[in-house]
Amino acid sequence: MTDPVEDNAYVVPGLARGIDLLELLAREQRPMSAVQLADTLELPRSSVFRLIQTLQQKGLIEPDASRRSFSLGPGVLRLGYRYLTGQDLVQVARRELELLSERVGISSHLAIRSEREIVCLLHVPGTEGFVSNVNAGARFPAHATPMGQILLAQLSRKHLFELYGSDRLPALTDQTPTTLEALATRVAQATADGYVVSRGSVEAGGISLSAPVHDSSGALVAAIDISCPASAFDEAALETHYLASLLQTAQRISARIVPR
Repeated sequence: MTDPVEDNAYVVPGLARGIDLLELLAREQRPMSAVQLADTLELPRSSVFRLIQTLQQKGLIEPDASRRSFSLGPGVLRLGYRYLTGQDLVQVARRELELLSERVGISSHLAIRSEREIVCLLHVPGTEGFVSNVNAGARFPAHATPMGQILLAQLSRKHLFELYGSDRLPALTDQTPTTLEALATRVAQATADGYVVSRGSVEAGGISLSAPVHDSSGALVAAIDISCPASAFDEAALETHYLASLLQTAQRISARIVPR
């Protein structure tokens, strides 16, 4: 049988094999050894070894603790985030967050979850003169952030505990949940309330209000927030004007997100 990769003079075989390897790891969703990769792809082990070294150097795959098996690395995620920033979620959210930040004067953000982290896909500056250091591409631990605690509701309790295992959760501030039980309680509270109002949970002196974004089927797909130093807020209107505006924005974005 003719191999379409070898038969096309314009295709770079090594690049095609590398993509095949990445797609295999994405399908399997588990670490695989060089031998397993070679056998599944029906490639010589020496070829797979070179592919592994190249992809690892570029950050597209990474070894496990034994250094004998490999899974997708952060470089693949970065490529995915760059793709996502041009897609419907960001396109829909951008105008709504611009209107939100104009209305309340506070910087707004859109984030999704990637395993134990959240990744900011969009930052819209506010009008109060405070500069946010949370730009598109910034990553934060999900367990320690209000948007992350909202997004962890994508997981069942069982899967939440599997995600973190027995690891103690590192603290950003004295408000960070450092045990899985404490985190599960925080996630359940965020889900029940439908929002999180936080004072100093990520940085001392900061305030953030966060809300979930669902697609039109009801699936949780992202979170938005408004966040800034406390001095930028009128605290008397925190859970009225600011929170009401945030929740209305989340609802408008949600109504326009179609399931993929």
